Amino acid sequence: MELQRRDYHVERPLLNQEQLEDLGHWGPVAKTHQWRTWFRCSRARAHSLLLQHVPVLGWLPRYPVREWLLGDLLSGLSVAIMQLPQGLAYALLAGLPPMFGLYSSFYPVFIYFLFGTSRHISVGTFAVMSVMVGGVTESLTADKAFVQGLNATEDDARVQVAYTLSFLVGLFQVGLGLVHFGFVVTYLSEPLVRSYTTAASVQVLVSQLKYVFGISLNSHSGPLSVIYTVLEVCAKLPETVPGTVVTAIVAGVALVLVKLLNEKLHRRLPLPIPGELLTLIGATGISYGVKLNDRFKVDVVGNITTGLIPPVAPKTELFATLVGNAFAIAVVGFAIAISLGKIFALRHGYRVDSNQELVALGLSNLIGGFFQCFPVSCSMSRSLVQESTGGNTQVAGAVSSLFILLIIVKLGELFRDLPKAVLAAVIIVNLKGMMKQFSDICSLWKANRVDLLIWLVTFVATILLNLDIGLAVSIVFSLLLVVVRMQLPHYSVLGQVPDTDIYRDVAEYSGAKEVPGVKVFRSSATMYFANAELYSDSLKEKCGVDVDRLITQKKKRIKKQEMKLKRMKKAKKSQKQDASSKISSVSVNVNTNLEDVKNNDVEGSEAKVHQGEELQDVVASNQEDAKAPTMTSLKSLGLPQPGFHSLILDLSALSFVDTVCIKSLKNIFRDFREIEVEVYIAACYSPVVTQLEAGNFFDESITKQHVFASVHDAVTFALSHRKSVPKSPVLATKL
Repeated sequence: MELQRRDYHVERPLLNQEQLEDLGHWGPVAKTHQWRTWFRCSRARAHSLLLQHVPVLGWLPRYPVREWLLGDLLSGLSVAIMQLPQGLAYALLAGLPPMFGLYSSFYPVFIYFLFGTSRHISVGTFAVMSVMVGGVTESLTADKAFVQGLNATEDDARVQVAYTLSFLVGLFQVGLGLVHFGFVVTYLSEPLVRSYTTAASVQVLVSQLKYVFGISLNSHSGPLSVIYTVLEVCAKLPETVPGTVVTAIVAGVALVLVKLLNEKLHRRLPLPIPGELLTLIGATGISYGVKLNDRFKVDVVGNITTGLIPPVAPKTELFATLVGNAFAIAVVGFAIAISLGKIFALRHGYRVDSNQELVALGLSNLIGGFFQCFPVSCSMSRSLVQESTGGNTQVAGAVSSLFILLIIVKLGELFRDLPKAVLAAVIIVNLKGMMKQFSDICSLWKANRVDLLIWLVTFVATILLNLDIGLAVSIVFSLLLVVVRMQLPHYSVLGQVPDTDIYRDVAEYSGAKEVPGVKVFRSSATMYFANAELYSDSLKEKCGVDVDRLITQKKKRIKKQEMKLKRMKKAKKSQKQDASSKISSVSVNVNTNLEDVKNNDVEGSEAKVHQGEELQDVVASNQEDAKAPTMTSLKSLGLPQPGFHSLILDLSALSFVDTVCIKSLKNIFRDFREIEVEVYIAACYSPVVTQLEAGNFFDESITKQHVFASVHDAVTFALSHRKSVPKSPVLATKL
């Protein structure tokens, strides 16, 4: 769109900080102590807290049944159809019997229905969470002494580790949510989260290779476990079970074809074709009829118990062992859930409370831990299905959880002949969305290579160091990169765009010209202890003046001049002594030759008196010369003068100041004044000025009259108030 030329004219006085505060009637903002409201007790506050922490009480009574109920029912049924095979498959991924995947698809989903604020995410089993849980269960139960310490079989020990881990994850999430720690997810940038989930999907793929090839592998954990697993798979390829591979390939091809068909016909179909459910039913029927386990050695799920199990307490003796992994899983699970929740909230125009989401997800895991569930988050694929099939609220989640309850109570045992290779195929095919994130490399290369670096470091660290250590390394690297970028901002000298009050970088804008005699300097980042020294060095470099060398030369020449004056003083002192002795002799002669006056010899006595007066005048004039101040200007000392008389610091990028920043600014004022350049500050925001004042930045030599509302104000003042260089009170020497 082409802009028409429009001129506007503003007439206002030139404003420094003092004048601006007077004109705008500035006053300190009254502090609000929000903590006082926490202790207020009233009926309205109790009602507000209840609705805040149990959101279902707020939206369910106003639920528009006619408009939304049908869409939520269809959406809930569609999600449940996906939830069933994914629950069975992701339990396998977590190293647990398939039945526990169904438990994790029921209890947490219903809890989130009561406490969650997102209307569209589908809570339940998720590949990334499952592989993190599987890494913990397999690494711990690989130790026979650990299993014997729990007095259980290996499968039972894995279940105990999983539900204890779920309890701790929930405890962390609820605790962090109650102290409003939801902002922690802001330190997980989108490139970091996408790269992390991509690396996790690679680990998921590697973990399923043993089910695809029908081979048994040793348990690997810790750094390089993925590499060791791939190497072992390659070494054991000759032991592959052909029937298992064929089963996995057929199931995978069928799933891919159904997904492609759904993508082509999604506008014509009221509901997507349940390819995963149909594949599971067909594979179970074929396995039962053909006896795949007996005839072709295809491993199957086995016995699945039906009915709900009573709650059990978590194993407190495992808390110390699991606390680190629990915190990592809690952060990752919340990051995935809140990122998806915010995407859907923006798309549909409602707000997601990050702290309440943390509490809701935490309660889902905490209560689920009592019912032997493993940690859950939200699934990207199921959330998209829940939204696209007409889901409007978490009523869809409640419907899906009730459908899973029906499977748990009555129909679970029908899937005991389901081949594990089919579940592995379901998992691998559902990784397609996360595998597509490899395309981020190309897009980030063009858009932002720093984000690309975060993406690559996160991916490599997660693959090589495993999910928990990889996450920690990724976060630390991301934060260090922020610090480095703040330490290396863009420094620029600004010039005036002709006929405007706008100032831009002269290196970028060829039309912007520096104002003669005025240097305007700007940094793109705030100045604080980590980059304050670099700011000062870059300022002196951009100004084109070796300030430190000039100050050193000035001090040397002044010292040299002082030494010369001291020698002169010493010489004059000796002259004074000689002159005093002569005056004394003259006085004696005058006194002793009174007879000449009496004898009318007036001319001789007058000549001698005049000689004494002349000597006294010489001594007096020498004393006055000795008291004259030393000339300390650069010109008088024979030193080169800077090509500008005023320096303006554009501090519009400053968001805060610390003591190091204040000290650096004072040093800048001192150093440039030493070389006869006056310094001004421009475009400094009121909170920063307040911090400068609190840090004792302003004094007799630096006042608020040196701070201006804009760069143009400072430039105008500098041009109209160029003063002759004052003599330095420190360096001036009197004799």
